[in-house]
Amino acid sequence: MIVEKAPAKINLYLHVGPLRHDGLHELSSLFVFAGEGDRVSVSAATELSLKIEGPFAGALSGLPQEKNLVWRAASMLREKTGIHEGAALSLQKNLPVASGVGGGSADAAAALRALMRLWRPDLSDEALFDLAFGLGADVPACLGAAPIYVSGAGEQIRPGPSLPPLWVCLVNPGIDMATGAIFQAFDNVHPAPALPAATMVEVSDYERLAASLRSTRNDLEPIARNQAPEIDDVIEFLADEPGALIARLSGSGATCFALFASAAAAAAAAGRASARGWWALASPICI
Repeated sequence: MIVEKAPAKINLYLHVGPLRHDGLHELSSLFVFAGEGDRVSVSAATELSLKIEGPFAGALSGLPQEKNLVWRAASMLREKTGIHEGAALSLQKNLPVASGVGGGSADAAAALRALMRLWRPDLSDEALFDLAFGLGADVPACLGAAPIYVSGAGEQIRPGPSLPPLWVCLVNPGIDMATGAIFQAFDNVHPAPALPAATMVEVSDYERLAASLRSTRNDLEPIARNQAPEIDDVIEFLADEPGALIARLSGSGATCFALFASAAAAAAAAGRASARGWWALASPICI
């Protein structure tokens, strides 16, 4: 059995620009990845199959199998490479669904990595990247688990900064937020946004990192907060936690995050968030 992590994706900032001709938005973002998240495992088989387990498996139970991104990744990779082998796929769904931490994209990327190891197809890195982008705009950046700057609609990536040791507390108030609906609401409010400029984050020390991130923003945060006022409570809670460097919404929400310079501070914040009845996860950031 081959097992790949599908770590939670966190947008340290997200600047949103205009719609492109392909219906996607121009973006500028810095992705980082938590050490924890979903897991995808694959084993050799004659046919494709998919089993979904874990605390958030139920949220995917009504989704047709052919629309699951793990299944689609396997199907597209077989079609692209002409492979006729099957695979028994298993998804351990530990992250909330439709929560702004790239769960589906990370799952698809993990499935591609695992199947490349299982099937060993003759496929270049460039072709794998193109296939990943065909699955979703965030999937190419999720093929790795290191900090990465993302622009275009997700097809332009370059290595991110070398970060100091960081821990994150992720908190979700129990709200599903459809990414498409949040972007549509953004378009209604900002019919002609400017092209987002690339923003380099300064990371010489924790204080400089926090100050640099405070000069950025998540353009979807005001939209999400307007639709789900509970997000206000989560961000205020995280910002007030001892040692929090910055608190912000990730992606289109409703998961919020705070960065910390110590594992203990992140774990304490997660414990207090859980005591409020919110889903919470403390994890190191992959650097």
